Amino acid sequence: MDVTSLLIFLAIGAVAGWLAGTLIKGGGFGLLGNIVIGIIGAFVGGFLAGVLGLSASGLVGSIVLATVGAIVFLFIVGLIKKA
Repeated sequence: MDVTSLLIFLAIGAVAGWLAGTLIKGGGFGLLGNIVIGIIGAFVGGFLAGVLGLSASGLVGSIVLATVGAIVFLFIVGLIKKA
């Protein structure tokens, strides 16, 4: 992975984490928190897309998939915290 790919990966993670944090919590988690949430969301979203037989292409598709995965991740974390 070269530097450009890494920066794009981190930017997608940051945007996805910020979107998920805004939609679920009402605000972001800070830059590092957004990146971490977005990266975890990308893995969760990729897994869910594979299970459902969906695919995402391009930058927008990657952001949407990572955001949906991050929302699912934050929802599950919220359920675990309440228990």
